[in-house]
Amino acid sequence: MQNPKTILITGGAGFIGSNALIHLFKKYPETKFIVLDALTYAGDIRNIPDEIQTSPRFRFVYGDVRNAKVVEKLVSEANAVIHFAAETHVARSIYDDTNFFETDVIGTQRVANAVLSHRKQIDRFIHISTSEVYGTALQDKMDEEHPLIPQSPYAAAKAGADRLVMSYYITYKIPAVIIRPFNMFGPRQHLEKLIPRFVTSCLLGEPLTIHGTGRSSRDFTYVEDLIQAIDLVLRAPAAQVVGEVFNVGNGKDVSIKTIAEAVIEEMNHGHKDKISYSPYALNVGDRPGQVFRHTANTAKIQRVLGWEPVTSFHEGIKATIAWYVNNREWWKNKLWMRHVPIETEEGKMELH
Repeated sequence: MQNPKTILITGGAGFIGSNALIHLFKKYPETKFIVLDALTYAGDIRNIPDEIQTSPRFRFVYGDVRNAKVVEKLVSEANAVIHFAAETHVARSIYDDTNFFETDVIGTQRVANAVLSHRKQIDRFIHISTSEVYGTALQDKMDEEHPLIPQSPYAAAKAGADRLVMSYYITYKIPAVIIRPFNMFGPRQHLEKLIPRFVTSCLLGEPLTIHGTGRSSRDFTYVEDLIQAIDLVLRAPAAQVVGEVFNVGNGKDVSIKTIAEAVIEEMNHGHKDKISYSPYALNVGDRPGQVFRHTANTAKIQRVLGWEPVTSFHEGIKATIAWYVNNREWWKNKLWMRHVPIETEEGKMELH
């Protein structure tokens, strides 16, 4: 498709949404951008640089994706919609799942319905799903045909949203594309997530807490690689992508224990000033609903769009650590949100 005149980004003050906004804003200097964000604990207006906030090409709308009137109005002004807005933390979904179903499912219905109402002017509706909808891998690498077996309230809510968007495509032929990212990491990610929690623990001289044995493994991909994939989907001819689902990942899995070791190694050898840390301890039980292996099969997006990840895990870890080292003011007031109390199946309360 041609460069859209106006792009609406829901959840654009969050981790992935803000990274997408920054990339696309620079790449498309003639395009206007609207961000809708409720600025929940995981959103931060500081994620959007001042030069974007003050630009005449940008408008920020403080609002909830569940508000049908607000969503309808903003979609009516756009030519493309990228839907990031969601509750996303597995442990927090176990602690309090109500917001997850309301935001992830009802919020997505509001957006899909608005796209339907304005489908004559909307060229592309990109829904950001998640690999969590697959559950634990049934084969070495998970392709887009892998069964959806969500194993946490978060995963179930995202699976509902994922299938809802597809149902709107099948029923109404709205210009929807679903992207299922595997585990993402990079700058501006909330401290509740694994890698930012490990990095900040190292900076504070704390133990790195690991679930269970630390052997569960995931496909971790640097956020900029996902943004490149979104950009390709945005620009691709409709016949190539509309109605399709695309995995985005590295195609390699790495264990949680290995990530902890990589963070500690880079902290102490990748910087001039050695950073003291406490040895990590395997002192937290496995999280309920834990997915034990996730590895992406990305053959489809490589074949259709020529996308491949370009940032290695080690390069991404270095860049991520550097951002958190240089942005203490951003994260120092979020430290209390790094852990969530949840009840295990044995009835024990643990911080995860």
